[in-house]
This record gives sequence, structure tokens and C-alpha cells, in this order.
Amino acid sequence: MAASRPNQLFRNMAAKIAAIPMIVTALVVFVGGTLWTVAYSFTKSRLLPKWDLVGLDQYERLWGTRRWLVSIENLFIYGVCMLVLSLVIGFILAALLDQKIRYESAFRTILLYPFALSFIVTGLVWQWILNPEFGVQNIVRSLGFESFTFDPLYNAKIAIYGILIAGLWQGSGLIMVLMLAGLRGIDQEIWKASRVDGIPAWKTYVFIIIPMMRPVFVTTLVIIASGIVKVYDLVVAQTSGGPGIATEMPAKYVYDYMFGGQNLGQGFAASTMMLLAVAVVIIPWAMLEFGGRKRGT
Repeated sequence: MAASRPNQLFRNMAAKIAAIPMIVTALVVFVGGTLWTVAYSFTKSRLLPKWDLVGLDQYERLWGTRRWLVSIENLFIYGVCMLVLSLVIGFILAALLDQKIRYESAFRTILLYPFALSFIVTGLVWQWILNPEFGVQNIVRSLGFESFTFDPLYNAKIAIYGILIAGLWQGSGLIMVLMLAGLRGIDQEIWKASRVDGIPAWKTYVFIIIPMMRPVFVTTLVIIASGIVKVYDLVVAQTSGGPGIATEMPAKYVYDYMFGGQNLGQGFAASTMMLLAVAVVIIPWAMLEFGGRKRGT
């Protein structure tokens, strides 16, 4: 008589027991903290948390505040541009490096180097570069182009694009590496077959390679989107939300109200809205990734 297989629940018990502290910590710190934040967003907590319920007042005030609306608009502009441009730039750079060029390792290191810097450093560097007194504008004017103007961080209408430039400079290298890893996973026989059939390279990329890289694109989109929602350091380092409130972001709004304005209730409400934004990104990805995998099995 064959020995009965052990119950799945009791397999690898030592590993499961060792993981209990980590699981408890995650539940208490992350899940518990999240629920605590959501609960206190319905209170009028000021300097310290206070269980004094006011219903949806904090949310009504939040969506009636121009600063919050501007931050949402900026997040949308920054997010859409960052998603599209970083994917395009990263994929093009990866496709170029995938041609087995000379000094590929050196180019890959140079392009990835900005990602090793902190957002604060990146923001300060680009603040100097975009400064009209000693940045790009000053250099070009010193060459004789006196009418040249390039001061995005000092123009409220386009200041958010100055933040975008810094974000693209830092993040495109990571996207390039992810895309390059995906391209290197493509079977070389596909390229050989497309060349034999006389298919142009761009059609091979668009109709064959990119669809095969769907998991890479999905993962990359989630990474980019999660970084977009919580962008804070770049804004603080470059403009501190200025000129005026032209480059305000939700994460900065939360920080300012919770720690600067001593209005925890308003900060909790704003952070809850950010949580919903993250959930909008994560939940469809999880359903697509794990739900599709389960159906496949």
C-alpha cells in the first residue's frame, strides 16, 4: 500500500513557521497601517490622531481645494507622458543595444547610471541644468543666440515638463534594461525566419517581438505607474511645488498637510485617494497576471 501523501498544509512546516514573524509584521504594519489611515481619514484629526468622526467632510474639502486639483492634473500630465515616453525611449535604446554593438557594456552602464542616483540628487542636478542664469539657456546665449529661452522650471505653464525631463533621464535606463532582457529572451530563430521571409525589421518588432514581450511590458508598466503615483523627491528638489502651485503633486500635498499643516485628517484623506490610484493600477495587473496564469494551468 502506497504511503499517503502529506497534507499540503503541513509541508515545509519549518519554513512556514520561520515566515510567521514576517507575515505578522506585514499584516500589522502594512495592512493594519492602511486600514488605520483610511479609518482616520473620516475624522477631524489635527496635530494628533483623534477619533472624532466627521463623515466625508475631509474628502469634500479635499476635492474642493484648488491645490489638490492642480496636483491631480499634474499627476495626470506627468503620468501619461512618463508612461509613453519612458516606454518608447527605453525600448528604442534596448533595440539599439540588442544589435550586438561594440562597447555594449559601457553604453549600458552609462545609460543605467542615472537610475543609481537618488531622486533628490537628480532633481538638484536638473535644477541647475534648467536654471536660466547658469544652465542650458545661459550656455546657448553665450554662443551668440541672445534670444534663446529655455526656463521650464520658471514658467508655470510648462514647469511640470521640467520635472518630466528629470524623471525621464533617471528612469529610462531601467526601462531599457528590462526591455533588453526581454529582447534577449526572444529566440534567434524568429529573427532568422523573418529575414528569410523578407519581413522589414520594424514589422518584426511591431507584429511579432512586442506581442511576445507582453509580460515584460506589463511588469514595466506597473513599475512605472507605481513610481508615478508616489513622485515626491523630484518635485521637492527642483521646484518645491512652484512656481506657485504649478508643480504640486499628491504625495507632496499629503506630506505638507500631515507634517507641515498639522492636519492629519486631510492628509489621511489625500493618502487614501492615492491608495485608490495605486489599487487601480495593481488590481488589474494582478488579475491579468495571476488570473491568466491560473486559467492557463
